[in-house]
Amino acid sequence: MSKNVFVEGPISPEFIAESIAKHQSKHTIGAHNIFLGQVRADVIHDNTVVAIDYSAYTDMANEALYAIRERAFAKFDLTCMHIYHSLGIVKAGEICLFVFVSATRRKQVYEATEAIVNWIKTDVPIFGKEMFENDTFTWKQNS
Repeated sequence: MSKNVFVEGPISPEFIAESIAKHQSKHTIGAHNIFLGQVRADVIHDNTVVAIDYSAYTDMANEALYAIRERAFAKFDLTCMHIYHSLGIVKAGEICLFVFVSATRRKQVYEATEAIVNWIKTDVPIFGKEMFENDTFTWKQNS
């Protein structure tokens, strides 16, 4: 089972908690792993990032996320995998990426989560415009 969704604005702690709660009825799962990407208040050329405005080529991004899903299920013994990424403005301190991986055993979820996050960073056409407190911006470089 997999779900890849773009969320307008930040991903709320309540949404994350509800996602975890929904999996309590799935008794074949023995392990979950969660990655939460949070917007940092980086200082770039003496300007502090106050938010990131995310945009994407959604059709291409959805195709890339589907390919990541297929690759993850082929490589790891997963039960569930969910990817949620923000679009629009996400302020420093708020969550912009939520990857939730489930399997029967813990080793698979650790390895899968790291791989999936890396694939998202390199393969999905999502763009972040880092907004500074002085109303200027720069395009984010994935690392």
